[in-house]
Amino acid sequence: MTHLLARDPAFAAAEGLHHPAKAQRVIYLFMSGGPSHLDTWDYKPKMRQLFGQDLPKEVRDGQRITGMTAGQKTLPVCPSKYEFTLCENNDSGVWVSELLPHTASVAKELCVIHSTFTEAINHDPAITYIQTGSQIPGRPSLGAWLSYGLGNLNENLPGYVVMHARTSFAEQSLFGRLWGSGFLPSEHQGVLLRSEGDPVLYLSNPRGVSRDDRRAQLDALEALNQAQYDSFGDPEILSRIKQHEMAYRMQASVPELMDLSDEPDEVFALYGQEARQPGSFAACALNARRLAERGVRNIQIFHRGWDAHGNLPKEHESQCRDVDQGCAALIKDLRRLGMLDETLVVWGGEFGRTSYCQGNLTRENYGRDHHPRCFTVWMAGGGVKPGITYGRTDDFGYNICDADGNVLRPQPNKDVWTPGTMHIHDLNATILHLLGIDHRRLTYRYQGRDFRLTDVHGHVVHDIIS
Repeated sequence: MTHLLARDPAFAAAEGLHHPAKAQRVIYLFMSGGPSHLDTWDYKPKMRQLFGQDLPKEVRDGQRITGMTAGQKTLPVCPSKYEFTLCENNDSGVWVSELLPHTASVAKELCVIHSTFTEAINHDPAITYIQTGSQIPGRPSLGAWLSYGLGNLNENLPGYVVMHARTSFAEQSLFGRLWGSGFLPSEHQGVLLRSEGDPVLYLSNPRGVSRDDRRAQLDALEALNQAQYDSFGDPEILSRIKQHEMAYRMQASVPELMDLSDEPDEVFALYGQEARQPGSFAACALNARRLAERGVRNIQIFHRGWDAHGNLPKEHESQCRDVDQGCAALIKDLRRLGMLDETLVVWGGEFGRTSYCQGNLTRENYGRDHHPRCFTVWMAGGGVKPGITYGRTDDFGYNICDADGNVLRPQPNKDVWTPGTMHIHDLNATILHLLGIDHRRLTYRYQGRDFRLTDVHGHVVHDIIS
């Protein structure tokens, strides 16, 4: 019913699955590998006074660290080498690193969350956790849940589209389960758009096969699948039929989508000339806007290479150059087109990085280990408060604290939510809420249990909602 009603623009603009939606779609910019919050968003000037000194034991307080630094004799305090600017907005402001000058120009649109946290300390479980709500592979992804709950606005394009942006430091692999459908019907899985060759594998017909030939083949295949369904009753067979039909329609819709030749020069001036290069982050960001215009509800761009254990300045400077202008341009473009208020943009990774150095430390070069205790995510548009920061960390960017500097120890598996914190279940619950979904009621029965994205946890953080 939601899928059918979603085709009505009035319904799509005003309603959600459980309550009126503030956003119609989400564009998720995922920085895979764990960006350093300390070098991008979380300004900690007091660390400069303690350069190279051992991190006070009471700050770590016995918290788990990875095997990559557990053998170090000391954990030297490592301040960021970069300058920060306060981008003021009325009575508040957002600190932004010099690494992100373009993003700083849209700081008034951002809700910067400093108190995001997770239990996972290594990449694969951490990415799987934030994308699917479980550290164990096999659960549906956020985009699959949205497709299942809200349906599709464009019959010629998938409801969930994924892109991989080019990077110079592609250390960490990405797995299809991160945009997979898990135990949901397979029609809800993300479709990966490629930057080389066919945008989708086997999109073009083989030589000698016309579109009429393809139509005849699919009609015959549908008849066989329908007969099989009538015999066995497996609902996945119906999903297969739907996927075949979507693939046929995409043969016409996707090439037009990926052809940027109709974009005016001022758009490329906004996104940067890299947007003319297929596979660049800027090109992916521009395609995200085009997908949003065409009714795709969930768009995700993965950008790898943020795992800076050594030589962080060289790597993060490259990474930030990749994404900075594209992020800012996407927000400005959505605002220019009147789409930002109904489009939720999310930026972040699976965890942050440590305030102590991994390996050798100098003022110009250093590395940082994984840090799940607190990290920064920002959101824009789609019903979040603009130009604010939410949550605080201590003077070392190591622990979440309250306004008086007292360290908070939020318990993610408890029913009581700690104000000022944002567990990744809270983040996903809030994203669903903004799209008109009660995360507690979007469920799917599998193996005798009702599953949901946030498992049995998660709280909507109303403090960031406008």
